[in-house]
Amino acid sequence: MMLMQWTRLLFVSVLFTIYLPAAFAQNTATSKQDSAALSEALLLKDQQQQRIDSLVKQQLKKELTTVKGNSQKTIELEKKLRQLAVNDSLRLIAQNQKLQQLKKTAIGYPVTLLRDTLFYVYTRTGSFNAKDRAAAISNKIEKLYQDPFFRTDSLSVAENEGSYDLLYKKSEVIVSIGDLDALWFNKTNQALATEYLKLIKKTISEERQAHSLTNLLKRLGLVALIIAILVMVVWLLNHIFRKSAAFIIANKESYLHGFRLKKIKIITAEHLESFLLKLNTLIKILLIILIAYLSLPLLFSVFPETEAWTGTLLHWILSPLRSAAGAVIAYLPDLFKVVVIYLIFRYLLKAIRYLFYEVKKGNIQFRGFHAEWAIPTFNILRFILYAFMLVLVFPFLPGSSSPAFQGVSVFLGILISLGSSSAISNIVAGLVITYMRPFKLGDRVKIGDVVGDVMEKSMLVTRIKTIKNEDITVPNSMVLSSSTINYSSHTKSERQGLIVHYTVTIGYDVPWQQVYALLTTAALKTVHIQNEPKPFVLQTSLDDFNISYQLNAYTREANLQAVIYSNLLENIQDTFGAAGIEIMSPSYHVVRDGGKEVQNESSSN
Repeated sequence: MMLMQWTRLLFVSVLFTIYLPAAFAQNTATSKQDSAALSEALLLKDQQQQRIDSLVKQQLKKELTTVKGNSQKTIELEKKLRQLAVNDSLRLIAQNQKLQQLKKTAIGYPVTLLRDTLFYVYTRTGSFNAKDRAAAISNKIEKLYQDPFFRTDSLSVAENEGSYDLLYKKSEVIVSIGDLDALWFNKTNQALATEYLKLIKKTISEERQAHSLTNLLKRLGLVALIIAILVMVVWLLNHIFRKSAAFIIANKESYLHGFRLKKIKIITAEHLESFLLKLNTLIKILLIILIAYLSLPLLFSVFPETEAWTGTLLHWILSPLRSAAGAVIAYLPDLFKVVVIYLIFRYLLKAIRYLFYEVKKGNIQFRGFHAEWAIPTFNILRFILYAFMLVLVFPFLPGSSSPAFQGVSVFLGILISLGSSSAISNIVAGLVITYMRPFKLGDRVKIGDVVGDVMEKSMLVTRIKTIKNEDITVPNSMVLSSSTINYSSHTKSERQGLIVHYTVTIGYDVPWQQVYALLTTAALKTVHIQNEPKPFVLQTSLDDFNISYQLNAYTREANLQAVIYSNLLENIQDTFGAAGIEIMSPSYHVVRDGGKEVQNESSSN
C-alpha cells in the first residue's frame, strides 16, 4: 500500500517537473500573474517532492532495520538517508525564498460575512484564482448564515487525499485547504482547516445572535435614548444662548462702550451689540451642528450593518482637524521667523519716525533738507520698508509656494497695475509736488482756473477752498501739468509782501502828479495795505482819450484779496470824487449844448 502511494506521488511529481514548468515558462515574461502562478506551481512541486522523500525515507529506515550483518548495505542506506536530509534542508531554504518573493507581490482577498473579514485568501486552487476563491467562500458562508436551520455542529473537517475540506452536513464543501494554503501560513493542512472551522463557527454564531429580535429591540431602545439625550442637549444649548443674548442686550450700556481713536468713534456700542448677538447665534448653530454630527457615529455604531460608517464619519471631521493641527505645529518655526522680522522692522520704523519728527519740529536740521519734507519722506521710507518686509515674509506665509497662491498673487498684481495707472500718476505727481514746494497748507493759490486756499495736500489730490466756501478737489497730476500761482509765498515776515494792483484811466487834463498822489492816498487808506514799502503808481498806456494808471500796493494778507480790492476801489472813488476828477473807466465825453447835455459813451481801449 505504501509503495502504491509512493508510486502515485512520484508520477505526479514527474508531471509537475516535465509539463508545468514548460507551460508556465512560455508566459513568464508577459505578466506578473503568470509569474505568480509559476511560483505557486513550483512550490506545489517542492511540496510533493517533500512528501515523496518522506515516503522514501520511511522505506529506507524500514530496510535499515531488516539489514543486519551486511555492513556494505547498511552504509549505502545510511548514505541515502543523509542525502535525503540534505535535500530536505536545501528544498526548505528554496521554498522559503520562493514564498518570500511571492508574498511581496501577492494580494490577499478577504473572506467576509456582513462586512466582517474572517480571513484572507492568497493562493489559487486549480482554475480558481485567489479572488474567485475568496468570493465563492464568502457566498457559501453567507448562505450558512441565512440558513434558518443552521447548527454549528453541522460543520466538520475531512481529509481528501492530502488536502482538508471544511464540510457542511458532510457533503457541501465550504473551504478546501491545500498544501499551498498551509505552506503560505507555515502551518499544516489540518491545523489551518481546524482554525478556519472555529473561526467560521464563532463568526456565524455571533452574527446570528447580534441580529436576533431581542438585540434589535435593545438597539432600537438605545437609539431612542440617544435621540432623547440629543434633544435635551440641543434644548439646553438654546436656553443657554438665549440667556447670553438677553444678558448682552440688558447690559450693553454697562459693558459696551465702543472703540474710539482719539476723538473719532470707530465702533459704536450698537455695533458691538449687533456683533456679539450675531457671534452668539453663530456659536450656537456651530455647536448644535457639531453635536448632531458627532451623534451620528454613535447612532451608526448601534447597528452592525452601519457600524463600518462610524469610522468614516469620524474620519471626515477628525482628519481635517488633525491636518489643521499638524499644519499649525509645522508652521510654528516659520511663524517665529515672521514675528522676528516684523519686530525688527517695527522698531526700525519707530526709530526712523522719531528722527523725521524731530526734523519736522526743527530739533534736527540737515543742510538742504526742508522741515516740510520730513513727514512725506518718512511716509515714502515706511512704504519701502513695509514692501521690503513683505518680500522677506512672503516665503514663510502658509501656501506661498503653491502654484495656486502664486497664480492668484500674479493675477491680483496685474489687476492692480492695470487699474491704478491714474492713481500711480497722481501719487508720483504728489511726491514731485512735495519736493518742489510750490505751496503750503493755507496758501492762497491759483491752479488753472481755480483760486482759493490750500486746505489739504495728500498723495493723490490737493483740496482747495474758494472764497465762496467751495471745496474743489484737484488731482495732483493736473497740478503738476498746469501752472500754479502762489499769492502767499511772498507774504512771510522776511518778505515785502504781495502786490495788489488795479488800473484806472484818467483824462489828459489832469496832471499825472496829482493822479499819483490821489492813488497813493487811496491805497494808504485801504485795510491791510502796508505803509512800507510805500504804494507806487505806474503808467501803463496813453490811450486816445485817457491815460492808464496802475496802482500797486503791498499787503501781507494774501488770503483777504477780495476784501482789500473792494475797500481799495471804494477809497479810489471817494478820493477822486472829493478832488472833482472823473474816472474815465469806461471812458466817455460830454457835449454841452445850452442847458442840455448829450452823452456819447465809448469803450476804453
